[in-house]
Amino acid sequence: MLAQLITSFIASVGFGIIFNAPRRSLFQCGIGGMLGWMVYVLLYTHINPIAATLFATFIVGGISQIFARIYKTPIIIFSVAGVIPLVPGGLAYNSMRNFVENDYAAATALAAQAAMLSGSIALGLVLSEVFNQMIRRAAR
Repeated sequence: MLAQLITSFIASVGFGIIFNAPRRSLFQCGIGGMLGWMVYVLLYTHINPIAATLFATFIVGGISQIFARIYKTPIIIFSVAGVIPLVPGGLAYNSMRNFVENDYAAATALAAQAAMLSGSIALGLVLSEVFNQMIRRAAR
């Protein structure tokens, strides 16, 4: 588990560098990715991967909003780098490989799973923003 957390931290920081995130925010980008991956791994064994990805992305979105407010930086800097460990790149690759190898049944199943995981990432970010707006309105 520790190796996975360190790897997800490094991956998030690396993508923060690739996306030209400010240097002072790279550590927070890594923390967001690491927390998201930790939630995913802890929930993966108890619920299906799509729900685990949704909850993990919700946490990444919430932490991104907190970091954005504290460090006066746009939310997208933290959220994009934070969801990188959750992106189903391996599934998408295997899907395309199976299409090329003419194994359409396996390719379609993998593509559908990758699409559902991608949708849960988008939904998790949207839900965290909606939740944040509800809290802000209730505080007024």
